[in-house]
Amino acid sequence: MAIKKAVQSDLWTVRKIVADTINAVYPHFYPKGAVDFFLKHHCEENISKDINEGLVYILTYDNTAVGTVTVCGNELARLFVDVRYQGKGYGKELLDFAEKLISEKYDSVVLSASLPAKRIYLKRGYREVDFNSILTDGGDHLCYDILKKSFPR
Repeated sequence: MAIKKAVQSDLWTVRKIVADTINAVYPHFYPKGAVDFFLKHHCEENISKDINEGLVYILTYDNTAVGTVTVCGNELARLFVDVRYQGKGYGKELLDFAEKLISEKYDSVVLSASLPAKRIYLKRGYREVDFNSILTDGGDHLCYDILKKSFPR
């Protein structure tokens, strides 16, 4: 298992992991307008920009990309594990990696938690600091929480 910084040649791989996970998991938690919002938000253009800025990481196992995470300052974003590899500890590895990276420069980490992931973050010591709701196309609402975790010093 290895985590490396993504490069532009990894764009398709990262985009596929993100889109496939959203399409497989999010419809169980969100209405169609919210799922479409997630797909637009995590579009190829946004991922490419983050890769160019050196913010995107890929976790590989046995030479196969199984997950990705984006770290921007003290914000953890776009943590996704390919649905075929969920439940095997890869998400924990990515979260451990991102938290360690952030803790080297910051006292805390913040993230926008989707409904499918919120429980995982709460178990890891994150606490709710804000709640948001976005009106999406078709009149659907996308609800999510801002979570924060402080690092011991």
